Amino acid sequence: MHLFAAASTSFWDGLRAWAVDAGLAVVITIVCAALLRWVVFRIIRRVTHTAVRRAAKDRPGAPRGEHTAELTQVLMAQRRQARAESLGQLLRSITTVTILSVAILVVLSQLGVNIAPLLASAGVVGVALGFGAQTLVKDFLSGVFLVTEDQFGVGDLVDLGPATGTVEEVGLRITRVRDFSGVVWYVRNGEILRVGNRSQGWTVATVDLAVAYDEDLDKVRQLVEQVAADMEGDAAYDNILFGAPQYVGVERVSGDTVYVRVTARAAPERSGTAARAIRERLKLTFDRAGVRVPVLTSPDQPDTPNPPATPRLPRI
Repeated sequence: MHLFAAASTSFWDGLRAWAVDAGLAVVITIVCAALLRWVVFRIIRRVTHTAVRRAAKDRPGAPRGEHTAELTQVLMAQRRQARAESLGQLLRSITTVTILSVAILVVLSQLGVNIAPLLASAGVVGVALGFGAQTLVKDFLSGVFLVTEDQFGVGDLVDLGPATGTVEEVGLRITRVRDFSGVVWYVRNGEILRVGNRSQGWTVATVDLAVAYDEDLDKVRQLVEQVAADMEGDAAYDNILFGAPQYVGVERVSGDTVYVRVTARAAPERSGTAARAIRERLKLTFDRAGVRVPVLTSPDQPDTPNPPATPRLPRI
């Protein structure tokens, strides 16, 4: 009886000592992991805030006058801020997963669990997943590069090949795009081979004007330059046009019609608005200056008026 009591006391004493030692080691590991995560998060946050402040500092104030470069800098500075914040969030997620995984393995080892089979199994599973989930890994890595390289972001008008439209969500595996008809496309990041982004920096608005063959092209050019100067000085176009429209020259000649091209740098996704405004201002200016515009007849429309319809007699 005494021998059993002594053995029981020795067992509980050993268990208590092991629990104290292991518990203390586990607590120290958890505290160290939390402290390391806090330090890394603080470094990432400081670097992110520094990048955001630098982008805000580089951004100019209200653009006036020579606002082509300034508005471009404003847009690109905003994109740099968004990219810095996205990268900070991505780095924090990776840090959390890495530190948590290492801490769990260390805690299991301190509790007496043999982690060698776990590591070996994890290696085998990793190799199997690497072969079986190559597409998933490819999509994930492509998503990481899409975010870090700022190829496009939410709200951008992009051409991804299989889909063209406005980006609604950029994930690490898929990108969601809504096209002009309202259809939502889910594009795997690993399948994106090229990106045409119409929302970075500026776009080009192109206007082709038809004038009569015998019109004075020097006069037309002067009128276009006059309209360009007026639009450059109009504050209503500060957020639409990046500089004055440019007279490019004669684009083509067809019969008694000469097509003159005018181009202008416009804000992202505002090229259509800019082109319509240029056409309207040039039309009014041409009307006041007497510049003749040929009447273009569609081949589907006859040159002679339709004959009058034969009256139908009422039924009896």
